[in-house]
Amino acid sequence: MTGQPPAAGSAANAAGKLNEPHEPELDPPFDVVEPAVLASPLVFSSPHSGDAYPRRFLDRARLSAATLRRTEDAFVDALFSGVRSLGAPLLRARFPRAYLDLNREPYELDPRMFDGRLPLSANTRSMRVAGGLGTIPRVAGQAQEIYAARLPVEEAIGRIEKLYKPYHARLGELLARAQRNFGVAVLVDCHSMPSGASHAGVIPTSTIPSSLPFAPSGHEARPKADFVVGDRHGTSCAAVLVEVVESELRRCGYLVQRNKPYAGGFITEHYGVPASHCHAMQIEVSRALYMDEQSVTRNERFAEVSAALTKVAAALAAAAAALPSMHRAAAE
Repeated sequence: MTGQPPAAGSAANAAGKLNEPHEPELDPPFDVVEPAVLASPLVFSSPHSGDAYPRRFLDRARLSAATLRRTEDAFVDALFSGVRSLGAPLLRARFPRAYLDLNREPYELDPRMFDGRLPLSANTRSMRVAGGLGTIPRVAGQAQEIYAARLPVEEAIGRIEKLYKPYHARLGELLARAQRNFGVAVLVDCHSMPSGASHAGVIPTSTIPSSLPFAPSGHEARPKADFVVGDRHGTSCAAVLVEVVESELRRCGYLVQRNKPYAGGFITEHYGVPASHCHAMQIEVSRALYMDEQSVTRNERFAEVSAALTKVAAALAAAAAALPSMHRAAAE
């Protein structure tokens, strides 16, 4: 299977040299909600719904916990929890995206944030880094600086070694298991989007198609969609699978767009290799559908939206299960 977990890179041997304090809030840093019986080639990932904030991180942050919480894809793991009844696993991070962003390259780092030399393999020039949204984010909220002072570079490497790489390794294992059992794997990367318009004025969405953790300002227009389904403009997932998701969402009464403004980030691009029978799509849910964005609490429509997503997942599972026979028929 292609789309394997990101390579360790030149900093791989640094893990044994790290002497960071243990973060009890991140024990474990992520978990897998496994089905009672594995019955589906689908694998769900919720990389941005974590809300376990290390005390040490909060003590060093310039921003309040409430501001940081608004960067979360809050409750998205719970929204998709019904997939367990369909026989599909759900991998979910417990740490927040403001602490470490799993939807980035492993070493997408801003040198201005750190004391010490970054690994030679670090990508320091991406548009995401320029916008403060690297693997270790520099900003949150209204592009506000998260940290009051520079971080030791060893701390950044430690987060990547202890959190990022194990998460991606587990995700790769789940996808490989799906392929062994069903002949195909379909990754659904689960996210939420602010109910304001896209943030193209901050960072062009053509450059950064994945979710941006900025709170919308009051003058921005409402979004044009309840859901955005991203397939990296047709490169990461078979069109039939995306069409099933869109059709089912519309049948439930929702407005749906494809790839605008979110086409999928690193996870969708890295793991979605349809030629190798591993497909990946990103689903963005408008936060206004299921939560109060200011208080970060579930609203009265939460159960409705969650039930709709379980219906969508059931339709997608059926379509995914039919893919291997479709491939065999096309090859004959």
